[in-house]
Order: sequence, then structure tokens, then C-alpha cells
Amino acid sequence: MAAVGWWRALLALLLAAGGAAALGRPSPVRVLSDSTWRELLHGEWMVEFYAPWCPACQSLQPEWEKFAEWGEDLDVNIAKVDVTEQPGLSGRFVITALPTIYHCKDGEFRKYQGARTKTDFINFISDQEWKSIEPVSSWFGPSSFLMSSMSALFQLSMWIRHCHGYLTESVGIPVWGSYAIFALATLFSGLILGLMMVFLADCLCPSKKHRPPQYPYSKKLAPESAHLLKKLDEEQEADEEDISDDEAGDKEESNRNSSPNAVRQRPVNPAGTADKS
Repeated sequence: MAAVGWWRALLALLLAAGGAAALGRPSPVRVLSDSTWRELLHGEWMVEFYAPWCPACQSLQPEWEKFAEWGEDLDVNIAKVDVTEQPGLSGRFVITALPTIYHCKDGEFRKYQGARTKTDFINFISDQEWKSIEPVSSWFGPSSFLMSSMSALFQLSMWIRHCHGYLTESVGIPVWGSYAIFALATLFSGLILGLMMVFLADCLCPSKKHRPPQYPYSKKLAPESAHLLKKLDEEQEADEEDISDDEAGDKEESNRNSSPNAVRQRPVNPAGTADKS
């Protein structure tokens, strides 16, 4: 009986040591954040977006951990993202359902929609089933300007939420007071942004200046200017009269020159001359 008790104690000790070793072993699943997500652009990855409170995500975790143990054999990196801690990545990848799994291959992103078991994950990588899935358009890719703006918007919303919690819980401001503060801040920031846009628009596209009238002297002129303009008008009229007189003289001269020629060219009738004689 003493020997049996000794063997049982030894077996329990070995099991406890094995469990401690298993608990102390680091998880093969990598954790991504806003500062490390660009690692997805290089190599092959399978990344899971989850939330700790999600029941479906909790059911997936054991299978995801088992699949991660095959990552080295399949030459694929296994990662996960907690959307409650990384709202920027949630907006960058447009996560609308949990859990969401993406396959990433050299900067191309494809959404995994198959079964969520270790065997299905392994077959998806080993049989290259991801090739039959259309990749996400570059316009909506995580590294595009549009998705970067979406990520910034999600981060801003989370920052506003933290500020709201700080004002209501730590400072003791009522909820309506916090809303009023954010409303005033929104109006003030909109006013500043509008003034900046007007200023930039005026600098880049200035408004056309009013052109001076074509004859500014038509309303009010100094006596000297009026006399000078009158003299210029008289000289112009005299030049026009001289030109018209010269044209009339040339015309009269041409008429005189044309009369003798007409007489010389007049035909003579010899028969009529003989009758008169």
C-alpha cells in the first residue's frame, strides 16, 4: 500500500510539472498592434480579429492555438488582434463581424470564410485554397489612404470615449455636461477649420480685382486734363477731315483724266459725214 501511494504521488508530481511547463510555454500566436501591423505586408499570414467578450471568438481560440502550432511547418505566421484594444486596426480592416479572419500574402489581403477548425485552416494553407478568393482592392487595402483615414477616425472615436469616461467618472461632470463640452468643442473646431479653408482658398484662388473703367475721365477730370483731351480730339477730327479732302481731290483728278480718253475712243461714222456734205 505504501508503494502504491508513492507511485501515485510521483505521477501527480509529473503531471503537475507537465502542466506547469505547458502553461509556461509562450503561445505561438503573435499579437499585432497599430505599431506592428505592417509586418503583414511581408510573407504569409493568417490573422484573427476577436474580442474577449465574444462567445464565438472564445470558441475559436483553442482551434486557433492548435493551428498556430503548425505555423512553422506550413511557413505561415499566425497572429491575432484584439479589436477592443486596437480600434485603429478594426477601422483599417473594416471589421463588421467577430471573429474575422484574413489571409495575407505579400501585401494582398483575402477574407477567410471557411470552416473554423484546425484541419480546415491547415488545408487552406497547404492546398493554397486562398488563390480562389478575390483579393481586397488596393483602394480598400489596409495600407491605402482611405483605410488610413478610417483608422484615424476610429482612434479619434475611442479617444473621445475615453475623455467622456474621464470627465464623467474621474472629474464628476454630469453626462449632459460632458455632451455639452463636446458639442462646443465640435462647433469651435468647425469654425476654425472653416476659417482655415477660406484663408487657403483666398490664397490659392484670389478674387478678381475690379478693373478701372475704360474712360475714367468721363466723370470727373482736372481742367488741364480736360483741355488736353479736347485738343487731342480736335487734332484727330482735323486729321480725318484732311484725309477726306485728299480722297475727294484724288477722285476729281481721276475723273478729269478719264474725260479726254473717252472722247478719243469715241467711234467716227464716215457715212454720216458724207451725207452732211
